[in-house]
Amino acid sequence: MRISALPLTVAAVLLAGAAHAEGEGRYRMEKTETGFIRLDTASGEVSLCREKDGQIVCRMAADERAAFEKELDLLTKRVEALEKGGVNSETAAKPSLPTDEEIDRTMTIMEKMMQRFMGIVKNLEDGKEDAAPGKDTDPQKT
Repeated sequence: MRISALPLTVAAVLLAGAAHAEGEGRYRMEKTETGFIRLDTASGEVSLCREKDGQIVCRMAADERAAFEKELDLLTKRVEALEKGGVNSETAAKPSLPTDEEIDRTMTIMEKMMQRFMGIVKNLEDGKEDAAPGKDTDPQKT
């Protein structure tokens, strides 16, 4: 199959279809007039390859290189913004602690729950039918 006259994206689609149909390995290579096109069938990445000194040397396609550089620039800007903001693990905002009022309210509710639970246990040990003493105490009213 000769794909040198086809645009690179069309060549990648054709190569991916051929690799999938043939059930070959991860990489698929096709010869062009100037070298080879290597398709990574797992990621879709296309590389342009040429033979040099008895070895095949591959480089990313121009559109992939541009996308790579754009993403790298965006990540660099994000890192710089984070560094300027001074946010790191040491200066990150720590969760606020509950107030004394909130602690007291929570403890009161827990005390009522424990008293009620202990009353149930005592009634069960004594063999009484009413296993829920103090039903009139509502922990939410506090």
